[in-house]
Amino acid sequence: MRVIILTSSLRGLASYCIPRLVEEPKIEIAMVVYSEEQNLNPQKQRRRKIKKTLKIGVLGALNGVRMRPWFTHEVHTRLNIEDLHTVAERFGIPLERTPCVNNSRTIDLFTEADAKLGISLENPYIGERVFSVPEYGMVNIHHEVLPQFQGAQSIIWQLYEGSLETGYTIHKIDRHIDTGDILYQERMPIRLKPTLRETVVYNYARLYEVSDKGIAKVLKDFPQFTASAKPQTGGRSFTTPSFWQYLRMLRQHRRLYREQLKQQITRS
Repeated sequence: MRVIILTSSLRGLASYCIPRLVEEPKIEIAMVVYSEEQNLNPQKQRRRKIKKTLKIGVLGALNGVRMRPWFTHEVHTRLNIEDLHTVAERFGIPLERTPCVNNSRTIDLFTEADAKLGISLENPYIGERVFSVPEYGMVNIHHEVLPQFQGAQSIIWQLYEGSLETGYTIHKIDRHIDTGDILYQERMPIRLKPTLRETVVYNYARLYEVSDKGIAKVLKDFPQFTASAKPQTGGRSFTTPSFWQYLRMLRQHRRLYREQLKQQITRS
């Protein structure tokens, strides 16, 4: 399977997955495209930010900025993830840049690569004029269970609902966010740590580790997984939590962690 990888992170899931993918004889990485996510439409971006802030509140927006490193820098540091340039150079994979995901240069690079399938690893919304270029379209790794948690940041919304289960989903990309047919899904328990921050970083790093294996599995036998793909029904969409939702996440985490400690004491 000849694939092209699209990512908006220079040190993230793409860098982490590439070494495993190149080990597989059935997988050929034709090119990696890094999206710089330049703001080519400032007014549209400003309107989007204002709309989101009105929805979750100023405190929610500020708290979202504070939490963002939990899912990026802190996880990448924990897993010792290398820079994308270093990884691509080591394996002799062409690395190209594009101003943003939905840009004519992205389309040109996808066409040039002549890949059968596109792989999205940590990107914003991808339009049809991009994901339709490869013969088999594109697939995405969503680090949460679908369709229950579309667009959701991992772990925090599960805890919000009092659940101790998370997971990841590999799905086809369609015209909406995280709504495409499910190719493969794996669930796993959330291991609680003393603070919400520690719990998020620890478990999100675990999701990197297991989804790395999952995407290789899907790509090796892509026709089989495509034939058994399941459409999503009844999905729920999430965004950055408001400040009050965040407080509930803290309370739920504290309650679940205390219950875990009591169970450990009882068993001992």
